[in-house]
Amino acid sequence: MLDVVYYPVSAVLWLWHTAFAALLGNASGLAWVLAVVFLVATLRAAMYPLFLKQVRTQAVVKRLQPQIEALRKRYPDDRQRQTVEIQKLHRDNGVGLLAGCLPMLGQGLVFLALFHVLRSFDRTAAVGHLPFQATPTPMTPEQNAQTPNYVFDAADVQSFLHADLFGAPLSATLAGSPSVAVAAVAGTLMLVAAIATHCTARATIARQDPAAAQLPMLNTLSLWVFPAGALIGGALLPVAILLYWVSNNAWTLAQQHLAHRHIDAEARAAAAASAAAREHTAPKPGVKPQPGAKARRGRR
Repeated sequence: MLDVVYYPVSAVLWLWHTAFAALLGNASGLAWVLAVVFLVATLRAAMYPLFLKQVRTQAVVKRLQPQIEALRKRYPDDRQRQTVEIQKLHRDNGVGLLAGCLPMLGQGLVFLALFHVLRSFDRTAAVGHLPFQATPTPMTPEQNAQTPNYVFDAADVQSFLHADLFGAPLSATLAGSPSVAVAAVAGTLMLVAAIATHCTARATIARQDPAAAQLPMLNTLSLWVFPAGALIGGALLPVAILLYWVSNNAWTLAQQHLAHRHIDAEARAAAAASAAAREHTAPKPGVKPQPGAKARRGRR
């Protein structure tokens, strides 16, 4: 059903692995590691315009907060009228709910697709403990090694199954292969992912409008529950997925910083231009404003 997502994600991963394998060798674990990292970079770069639009929308909503509060005070006993007027205010200022949902939806689909593609490199009974397991008839290791995986041929499947990061197979999970190497690599990636998730949430909360109605429970989930989920649920994820998780969270943190700095610069430039325009049209000290002077200046 989701092949429309699985095939494009596997194709991007295949392209990057092919490029790095040409430099490092098809059996290189580093080629697969770099392929996963650059897959994140490719997909997140493609979604950057949506993310920037989301940040701009959040800035507009923050700027409109005083007007929203005024509408709530104007219609304190009429919730339906409040909703209609607030929606109209959002519509007039180009605020749409879809702009905020698309980046999250895209990241969710990519994560699900990559999880499925990487899991499908090993379709034996050894991965029966993984979540979303959908292999009705597990293959033998020999059958699995000779069966293509989406755009990857059998040689690519064998290459991935033999790839490792500091001795930890990329297809291994902490729950399924509790070796010292897997524990060290997976544990480190889980910890880094949890820290990055917490830092991203803290940076987002720091930009919230204190005067706006907040959702303390959502902030608590973002700051503590989601990072804890990375530490607990990460034990069920293959090392390659944990690597994606770390790369994606690191990208999100950096992208959030750059996008907010870009939006802040735009806001400062707009404020400076507005102040310059007011100064240009304001009468000089000691000069009495002339009726219609502003209109005449506009016609000139």
